[in-house]
Amino acid sequence: MSFLEKLTGPISKEKPDNKPVPDPKKTEKEIDWAPSETEGQLSVDVFQTPADIVIKSTIAGVKPEHLDIAITNDMVTIRGRRESDDDLKKDDYFYQECYWGPFSRSIILPVDVQTDKSLATLKNGVLTIKLPKSEKIKTKKIEIRHHEE
Repeated sequence: MSFLEKLTGPISKEKPDNKPVPDPKKTEKEIDWAPSETEGQLSVDVFQTPADIVIKSTIAGVKPEHLDIAITNDMVTIRGRRESDDDLKKDDYFYQECYWGPFSRSIILPVDVQTDKSLATLKNGVLTIKLPKSEKIKTKKIEIRHHEE
């Protein structure tokens, strides 16, 4: 038993999730958004301010051109792909807990939003999507005038 095995336990060369290691040599044009392999699920925080619905997600290692965000009045879908820069074989890993490959997440929104005024930013590996809330239709009472004939 090696010193490393004494510290961390037996070394398993199998990946815990048995997901294929993505090919880091794929070019941007070869990236397929269709879920041909297992997709990871993106973790998100969703909260509101008085004016907006805000979605935040940590997506470190994802280039903006590898992201696709689709917004409707009541749903947001985020799709992307995290590529590994390393050219390693499956047998070279002692542990592989980071997810590499395609991911997606659809979020049903609690209120309607203005899709044309939505904004997405990526800073320090955190994706932030601001979705302005739609103005709610307020009930308006009208006065009934009595008209004599």
